[in-house]
Amino acid sequence: MKILFVTSEMSPFAKTGGLGETVSALASAVCGKGHEVSVFMPRYRCIDIQKWGLEIEINYFEVIIGNTLEATRVFSKKLDDGVKVYFIEHPDYFQRDDLYGTPVGDYQDNDRRFTYFQRATLKAIEYLKLRPEVIHCHDWQTGLIPVYLKAVETKYAPFRKAKSILTVHDFGFQGNFPPDSFPSTGLGWEYYKSDLLEFYSKFSFLKGGLVFADEVVTVSEHYSREVQTKEFGSGMEGVLAARKDTVTGILNGLDVDAWDPSKDRDIESRYSMTTLSKRRANKTLIQKEHGFAVDHEVPLIGLVSYLSTQKGLDILIPAFEMFADMNIQVVLLGTGEELYHQVLRDLAKRNKAWLGVHILFDLKMARQFYAGCDMMFFPSHHEPSSLGHLIACRYGAIPVAHATGCLADAIQPFDLTTGTGNGFLFEKDTTESLVDAVKRAVSVFKKEKLWKALVKNAMGMDFSWSATAEQYIQLYETVKRRTVKVAKV
Repeated sequence: MKILFVTSEMSPFAKTGGLGETVSALASAVCGKGHEVSVFMPRYRCIDIQKWGLEIEINYFEVIIGNTLEATRVFSKKLDDGVKVYFIEHPDYFQRDDLYGTPVGDYQDNDRRFTYFQRATLKAIEYLKLRPEVIHCHDWQTGLIPVYLKAVETKYAPFRKAKSILTVHDFGFQGNFPPDSFPSTGLGWEYYKSDLLEFYSKFSFLKGGLVFADEVVTVSEHYSREVQTKEFGSGMEGVLAARKDTVTGILNGLDVDAWDPSKDRDIESRYSMTTLSKRRANKTLIQKEHGFAVDHEVPLIGLVSYLSTQKGLDILIPAFEMFADMNIQVVLLGTGEELYHQVLRDLAKRNKAWLGVHILFDLKMARQFYAGCDMMFFPSHHEPSSLGHLIACRYGAIPVAHATGCLADAIQPFDLTTGTGNGFLFEKDTTESLVDAVKRAVSVFKKEKLWKALVKNAMGMDFSWSATAEQYIQLYETVKRRTVKVAKV
């Protein structure tokens, strides 16, 4: 199949967070399975033409934005994995220090910048005579692409057949702008309605994609159901619920080469599923460095996280009082909200025998914790997408997690009878439920054969990008083009 990605970020060219890594890994994995994959993104200032060896694909064409003709150039780069990346160039819009804004706030013309990017992308596709079967869009910056593909004025024949998929990585970012920016889209006012692109008196890029895309994908199946509720939908729950049969979730993958305990040079002792006895040296190192008793019969539980209420620190910290009587050891690593920094430092001073706290970000230490801890905490109140629990499983550190979002999808509760499962979940995001899950985990930990089976279950899970790509390919092959009725004004 011919798959075309449209994104505002892609690693290694430009990224601000997980989106860039996700697009890069997914595009490569899909291409590796025999499909033709191309990617369109802006050429930001950080993407140097000479450094990356970019070639000019289109030297000049014009795009109408509002009443203005905007000059455009398109560069390209064929990657070693076979993916071809196209870069839309517009110096006024993209030759800036940052991708979306400054520390003071978002760029005031982000509406115009990304309207231009999407219209220029579609015109470049037509100019280059590309014939994508599926156009895979990512986040609000590409939300208008599915709208344009169904607009009545679409004249390029392949667009009338192409299916569109919108993956939303975070519903908190929606691209909502004042209605006076709407004319720059080139769409008629019949599209600015409450059941289409209008969103609480604003014009919403994301809502456009949610209404017009042939399939909407979130970053976990559990999260795809959560966002159809008021608690998690960020105002879009009604739009999603109205098309629930074409909303799904696919877990992001993990770079299993970058996270491999058998090759990790940052840990004390490398190991695999067949050499689990070597893992013990990593636990010993952590216990010694923290002044804990070196005792492998005492469970060592870790947390590597941003320290915030959303990540569940408000239910974890009160649990320490109960942990003090449970004969366990705990190590924490991360930075975050200042109110938790001092509380954790104070707790560590009073409980030096079993609690270690590190208020910093240290990737090497994080790897050591994954390799040496018996279990890892994941108490987030909500978690659309993260990698920590996947890394924990890969390294044999058993997750103890709140059953939400991607955590609920990736972690199956361990069953004492069947020996299946890869972790422990708690349904209610309360301190009591967390402590109960820890007690269940500790109970199994004391049964050596069961615990070894559990660790092997966790390490044997396939969270690779290859597995994620297979799910997307199945979607590419089965997605059907939807009809959206737009009444003329």
